[in-house]
Amino acid sequence: MGEVIFLHGASSSGKSTIAGRLQAVIDQPFLHYSIDHLRDAGVWPWDRFRRGDFAWSNLREQFFDGFHLSLAGFVAAGHNVILEHVLDTEGWLDRLQGLLADRDVFFVGVHCDLDELRRRERARADRPAGSAEADFHAVQRDLRYDLVLHTGDADPDALVAQLLSAWRTRRAPGIFHTLSQARR
Repeated sequence: MGEVIFLHGASSSGKSTIAGRLQAVIDQPFLHYSIDHLRDAGVWPWDRFRRGDFAWSNLREQFFDGFHLSLAGFVAAGHNVILEHVLDTEGWLDRLQGLLADRDVFFVGVHCDLDELRRRERARADRPAGSAEADFHAVQRDLRYDLVLHTGDADPDALVAQLLSAWRTRRAPGIFHTLSQARR
């Protein structure tokens, strides 16, 4: 049965760095799955979106529905997944809880202070200006996690070691499946 290590945090918080390094050292095969991978693979004609031929706002909901269903499909097929995601839209948490109801999900908060997010976003230059700050404010900050990683100036390899240690000694089920009930 597929397991999920769910990295949740704002854009530029360090999710991709952690996921890539984790995938390289974890003792089982894990898919590294994110919206960025789909964007970078060219699944959408982004040039046409930029030109205004299509409106992203008209397709965003369908796209994320498909992303969530595809995640559930990979996990149901028995794949382990390191998921990078930003729960910035109402209902996504409940949707993912339903889709992953019978799965082991280790929920990790990847946090970084706002000034550092802004600095990283400028250095990356591959996001619309202000994306990291918008995520910082939109991410459901009241969530509880199985583990919280503060990336700031922390060594990514040390963060991965901390994550692996916590994941290996976790108690299933993790906190992910109780979050909606705790917020109501």
